[in-house]
Amino acid sequence: MRILLADDHAALRRGLQQILEEEFPEAQFGGAGTTGETLECLHQHPWDILVLDVFMPGRSGLEVLQEVRQNHPRLPVLVLSSGPEEQLALRVLKAGANGYLNKQSAPKELVQAVRKVLAGGRYVSATLAERLAGEVGGASGLPHEKLSDREFQVMQRLVTGQALKQIAADMSLSVKTIRTFRTRLLEKLRLQNDVELVHYALEQRLVAPTAAPLPVGRSTKRPGGRSRPL
Repeated sequence: MRILLADDHAALRRGLQQILEEEFPEAQFGGAGTTGETLECLHQHPWDILVLDVFMPGRSGLEVLQEVRQNHPRLPVLVLSSGPEEQLALRVLKAGANGYLNKQSAPKELVQAVRKVLAGGRYVSATLAERLAGEVGGASGLPHEKLSDREFQVMQRLVTGQALKQIAADMSLSVKTIRTFRTRLLEKLRLQNDVELVHYALEQRLVAPTAAPLPVGRSTKRPGGRSRPL
């Protein structure tokens, strides 16, 4: 068995490997620290499963996931991320992932997730499974669910304080294109500026609280006419 671990933190990759080695002692492991390295590893060798972090240097993990689905349609992919499960898990599952697991999960749950995905199943936490069951037959209609994958990626980078130029470089797009995505996502979310965007992202748990810097010393008008000190 060959397991590819794609995460930009080498220490975490070593930890994941140690956990999985106890359960799969005959497995061979590979590691990648960027999206580019991940795609190169997939090109060079066959793998039985890819454990993928969607937040790595280079192209978005969502883009990598889409490319994997095009070029390696039978490869099981387990997304392992620190992003909020409530919003990110459903998006990566729709993009073609076979499972989603938060990095804070217990080692035992990682083994269960890998086993289920290798067996051809889908893995989500019990909490997410309950939520998905409750949404069958209806839609929540939340504004951010209307964002495209690219718009969602730009939003996540904006709320962590990245400048448009840096976002453009990371996503291999022009600054003009990123500015267009920003305009579109603000319109879809019915927001006026990046300050409101940060508040919205935190309230909807689209990013971890520690990932979004809050501007201080100013106030912004909230959707609905209310103002809120920052």
